[in-house]
Amino acid sequence: MGMALRTVWKLHGSRRRPCVRGLWRGHASISGKSVLGVAAGDGELRVFVVAGEVSGDTIASRLMASLKTLSPFPVRFAGVGGSMMYKQGLKSLFPMEDISVMGIWELMPHLGKIRVKLKETVDAALLFQPHVVVTVDSKGFSFRLLKLLRARYYQQYADGPVHFHYVAPSFWAWKGGEARLKNLAKFVDHIFCILPNEAEVCESNGLSANFVGHPILEDALELNQGEDASRIWKLAGSRENFWSKYRVPSGGTIISLLPGSRLQEVARMLPIFVKTVKMLKSSISDLLTVVHVAPNQHVEDYVDGFVRKWPVPVILIPGGETQPKYEALSASRVALCTSGTVAVEMQIARLPCVVAYRAHFLTELFIRHKAKIPYISLPNILLNTSVIPEALFQQCTPEKLTSLLMELIHDEGLREKQVLAAPEVMKLLWPPEKLAKGAQQESSGKCLYGSPSMIAASTILYYVKTTSI
Repeated sequence: MGMALRTVWKLHGSRRRPCVRGLWRGHASISGKSVLGVAAGDGELRVFVVAGEVSGDTIASRLMASLKTLSPFPVRFAGVGGSMMYKQGLKSLFPMEDISVMGIWELMPHLGKIRVKLKETVDAALLFQPHVVVTVDSKGFSFRLLKLLRARYYQQYADGPVHFHYVAPSFWAWKGGEARLKNLAKFVDHIFCILPNEAEVCESNGLSANFVGHPILEDALELNQGEDASRIWKLAGSRENFWSKYRVPSGGTIISLLPGSRLQEVARMLPIFVKTVKMLKSSISDLLTVVHVAPNQHVEDYVDGFVRKWPVPVILIPGGETQPKYEALSASRVALCTSGTVAVEMQIARLPCVVAYRAHFLTELFIRHKAKIPYISLPNILLNTSVIPEALFQQCTPEKLTSLLMELIHDEGLREKQVLAAPEVMKLLWPPEKLAKGAQQESSGKCLYGSPSMIAASTILYYVKTTSI
């Protein structure tokens, strides 16, 4: 624990001392005892953690494992999460899928249910009396939760927990996005940024933040343990294992399909994908498709029923495990992805892909009006160039996707363009060098010093050690 914490403390040493800002600052205890000191008196560190989607479940589960490794006291968790967080000891208040809704107009039919779940979560957090609250992504639900919690503690003239949010909102993508950061400082004490330059912008708007690196890097660290972490910019599974396990005939063309992690986006995108596969079948006689299924029970049930009438041989790869996913990606020629984190996964796997996206037409209209960047996939955004082909909104048709995929399959130059861009993307997503150099395997084999989750966990413990209540 000491090495990781000392590294974080050194990096923070020249900056202002973190404090629990917010509505209840004037009602803080006069004891001067640190949050960590209070946890020591309680004999445990209580962390209330909330994730609302599959990617957040993975991020939170790794953070939970890192906190358990670094904390000088036992850590007890409560909150909302999925199957990955369950493995780390969380009994979710309700299924994570209940709040896993994206979009603007897509949200409307679910508002009543989400309000009920929000109240349930606030009440549970107050009852749990956490020392720390961590929300992960899902900014709509997360920020409302943190704001309500801070207001409730203020009303009770009580000391409140330290609030952290993991994954900064994409303020850089929207007109007026940066201006909204100032309001977050009222109920968010610190934010963990996963993209370069986000932390500096947050700090300039009064919001304490640090760049911990992109969570996808932990896949590489996990499967390449023992290697110099700063050099791990590529992750390749064993295509031979995949071929052997699924008895794939030689000479076949394998395409990976990643339709999304939320039921509503999978239900919107998979019908477009299957029509694309039907069109590809006429040109590729030995076509085999691999559908990557998010670890979301609603998604799993939907995909399982949908592929029963699939036009070509199909293999389902369950989510939640890193090795099988990257073995399937290594065996694939190209991939077709719904916009999201998967575009970065394709880069780290060195698998050329096409990114697709459709939403409710009113949501699409809003995006066109409010977005200030021309791309939707993160590699294109980071490099500010169209490395990965995108088919968005009305352009996202089976005909367009078929054309882009056929071009990518047969044009070595286009595939090579994506492969060559990947190291630059990975370098931009890596955490600060001073922390990354400290990456080494923890004796438990579960956590890696210098990984994004370890840096975030170290920062949390730094805060609770130096913040008085």
